[in-house]
Amino acid sequence: MGASRSAGLINGDHVNADRGAILPRAPSYILAFILFLTGVFLLSGGIYLAWLGGSLFFAAAGFGLVVSAILIGLRQPLGVLIFFFVFAVTILWSLFDVGLDFWPLFSRLFAPAVLAVPISLLLPAGWPRGSTAVHRTSRVVAGGTALALVATLAATFATHGDVSGTAASAPVAGKGVYLARGGDWEAWGRTAAGTRYAPLNQITPANVDKLTVAWTYRTGEIPSKGEAHVVTPLAINGTLYGCTHSSRLFALDAESGKELWSYDPKAIGHTFPRCRGVGYFDATAPLPGASKAAAPDTIPVSSTSPCASRIIASTVDARLIAVDAKTGKLCSEFGTEGIVDLTTGIGDIKTGFYFQTSAATVARGVVVVGARITDNQDVSEPSGVIRGFSARTGALIWAWDIGSPATTGLPSPGQTYTRGTPNMWAPPAYDDALGLIYLPTGNATPDFWGGKRSKESDRYSSAVVALDIATGKERWTFQTVHHDVWDYDVPAQPSLYDVPDGHGGTLPGLIQITKRGEIFLLDRRTGKPIAPVVERAVPQGAAPGDRLSPTQPFSIGMPAIGTEPLTESRMWGATLLDQLVCRIQFKSAIYQGAFTPQSTTPSVQYPGWAGGMNWGSASVAENLGYLIVNDVRLPMINRLIPRAEYEAGVKRKSLQPIIAAQTGTPFGLQQQRFLSPLGVPCQAPPFGTITAIDLATRKIVWSHPLGTVRDTGPLGIPVGLNIPIGMPTLGGPITTASGLIFMAGTQDYYIRALDVRTGKELWKGRLPVGGETTPMTYVAPRSGRQFVVISAGGNRSTEIRGDYIIAFALPSSGRH
Repeated sequence: MGASRSAGLINGDHVNADRGAILPRAPSYILAFILFLTGVFLLSGGIYLAWLGGSLFFAAAGFGLVVSAILIGLRQPLGVLIFFFVFAVTILWSLFDVGLDFWPLFSRLFAPAVLAVPISLLLPAGWPRGSTAVHRTSRVVAGGTALALVATLAATFATHGDVSGTAASAPVAGKGVYLARGGDWEAWGRTAAGTRYAPLNQITPANVDKLTVAWTYRTGEIPSKGEAHVVTPLAINGTLYGCTHSSRLFALDAESGKELWSYDPKAIGHTFPRCRGVGYFDATAPLPGASKAAAPDTIPVSSTSPCASRIIASTVDARLIAVDAKTGKLCSEFGTEGIVDLTTGIGDIKTGFYFQTSAATVARGVVVVGARITDNQDVSEPSGVIRGFSARTGALIWAWDIGSPATTGLPSPGQTYTRGTPNMWAPPAYDDALGLIYLPTGNATPDFWGGKRSKESDRYSSAVVALDIATGKERWTFQTVHHDVWDYDVPAQPSLYDVPDGHGGTLPGLIQITKRGEIFLLDRRTGKPIAPVVERAVPQGAAPGDRLSPTQPFSIGMPAIGTEPLTESRMWGATLLDQLVCRIQFKSAIYQGAFTPQSTTPSVQYPGWAGGMNWGSASVAENLGYLIVNDVRLPMINRLIPRAEYEAGVKRKSLQPIIAAQTGTPFGLQQQRFLSPLGVPCQAPPFGTITAIDLATRKIVWSHPLGTVRDTGPLGIPVGLNIPIGMPTLGGPITTASGLIFMAGTQDYYIRALDVRTGKELWKGRLPVGGETTPMTYVAPRSGRQFVVISAGGNRSTEIRGDYIIAFALPSSGRH
């Protein structure tokens, strides 16, 4: 009797064959509750998605899960079978929807597979006794699914989304613009060519894994929210020169990192403080080809004179300062006691609307500066005028004001430089042989509605412009976006490199990366494309009062990076639930591919205005002819808000998360990153890559996702695992003659060394916080030791900040 009763009990429930089988009570209720909530979410959201014209799968799957949940809640085995039917359909749908791509399949199948394990174990408990096949099948399904889950988790640590290109096995190199000059890093891009290539070979692919921290310098200024410590220092004659986000200048001993001097300009009134670098000028050298206007400055001075060599830097309150490179003291003959007021001739400036963030560029004794102008605020923001000052006296040599070509110096009394014109906030590049300086220009203000822009603004917006360094006169202009209302300003320094012409010679190339992910290869003598560029028709439908260009330039002769159009199938999430939300957002917004017009209905912009590529700029491995670029893949959702609605929303404080006034236009602006409810990008990974392009064949050599989720993750919670999903990057790469790429800029706290030929990661150094900038490398003259230096100030994905400058080097015994 007792044995018979015991055999009829399963997890505390009595089984009566005449009344039908039932499932165990507690597990059934728990799983039914989870399935029911999941099913209701998928069903309700899926119905709405279907109404928007999207996939029918989510509504159907949600209905199936609700039925399954109800039956399991009633402790009926049929509920388990229905769940597995839905799971099987989900697998088939996923394969049809995205093929065998790992991360899209992970998003669709991992969470259902987790539920499948305990649900499969319910089945035997609800089946009549003696059904050993059911018991065995249940264990096999649960065990097989669990093993598949473990294998899937293990596979997340592998890199997915690699691209192997078709470059020649023996690269055909071109030629650098500037000869290698020892172990210094003498300009923000190492040289004025902006290639970030160092002809150094002490650290090699064979020994780079032995790099260790050699020294660390703390600036004493830890950035707060909105601030950024992103300097790339210079290394000249055994001294490093840099700046803090508040514009304090410092000099360090190249061997030890010990501070030699510091100068604080006490900059005030800034709203976006950062300093990406400084300029250097040697007054003891003659100035070949200097302009007549600068003739008094052409006579070299003695190396023992004060300020014979000087550091020239702009500040975040719009001043240009020059200090003695040896002492840090102001150069009294420069401007007014070492300072030039960059607001002269600009006119009215609201606090924080006009200042410099990029390094001043020094070319033939001329200091060329542009400005950062706050986006999207007013149709009459400060002028984007570009100016050239004497590196010796600080006198204005020339001005390039697109709205007033006759104004080549200071404006007439009572006048200002033309307001609201395109600016230059990234550094230019310079070719001394041609006497040309190449400006990457921004788009005219405000960024997302251009109905009041002048013809001149439309001509020079989002372009590369070549000016004569002596006179500031325009030589040529090449525009990357016509009538830019997407904030696709040219964000990066051009790279100058003589590219192979296919006939044993070279052509003088200029390589311009863009936020669009398009790469333009131009003849730097004329601005004509070396790699073909075509005009393609783009979507129309301008906002009221605005206009759109019917065509836009596409660089078909160079690879485009991260520009594959979005589709509903490309929507992503950690689970089907947040993927569904992303699909609803996508189908609710306007998206017509590249150059989707701005509208009062939310519209998806991809690439977003953060890139594509951004200010970190590219590197050219000059000895191989490889172009190295990193990118951001983060769509944006924009919406133009009619003026009355905008003003009312500002008053109620109901507009979120990012808004801008665009005063003087019919519309305010609302923007947000296109993210899932968990805070991850809505399109499938990778969210950032690093890519090598052969400039001889103009084909991709390799491309890899860059960055892990160790120090970030859903809802801003660090995952803590080195899963190489590929994250958005800010900052840029550098290359060396030994065949290495050094790159930080990721959302995890690492600087990495990659093999330039293959992209294989060879080493990574852990940083105390993120290093969202471009590194540099140099050889210290006393020891002959090569150092790699990175600033670590934190990144935008976390609130953790730092004030570090960290140098890595090989141990003395590991240098060879």
